[in-house]
Amino acid sequence: MQTEDPPVTDHRTRLLQGLAQSVATKGYADTTIADIVREAGVSRRTFYEQFDGKPAALIALYESASRRGLQVLKEAIDPARDWQTQVDQALSAYLSSLAQNPVLLRTLFVEILGLGATGLAVRRRVHDFMADFMLDVINAGHAPVRLERPMALAVVGGIHELVLQALEQDRGHTLSELAGPAGRLLRAVVGTQAG
Repeated sequence: MQTEDPPVTDHRTRLLQGLAQSVATKGYADTTIADIVREAGVSRRTFYEQFDGKPAALIALYESASRRGLQVLKEAIDPARDWQTQVDQALSAYLSSLAQNPVLLRTLFVEILGLGATGLAVRRRVHDFMADFMLDVINAGHAPVRLERPMALAVVGGIHELVLQALEQDRGHTLSELAGPAGRLLRAVVGTQAG
């Protein structure tokens, strides 16, 4: 997720939706610029006014999907509740939202890494944002626990590894079932830091 978001235009939004639709149907490797612009209902020229190429569009789609995921997490938080309840609610909402489009999600989780160092850097930024969110929720509570940043990153990576495994096993529609194990992982990590 970029520090400064690019300007949101109707064309950009339509192109990202077109890419998502084509990827969900054909996969990233088989998706062409022609497929994307056809799905978006815009010209090839419009595509290149927004993106340098298909990899740049995939990065933008990944970042957009990640922002939506983070928004789902934020909306699930109820500061009046204890941190454990907040985490359980947020994880359940997040994983349920991911399960809505497992084909696209699998593409984003796998194909972003196929972009090499650029894709890895984008993935790392997204994990950093999610770890920061986790730190804010847990460390803002009144419980006598503190979560350290390296451990928050490890939990985010662990949760995403569980998601990836489910996607590889064609269990994308069951991602919400990972909320329990993901919550137990986080509570175990926090518990070891409290002692």
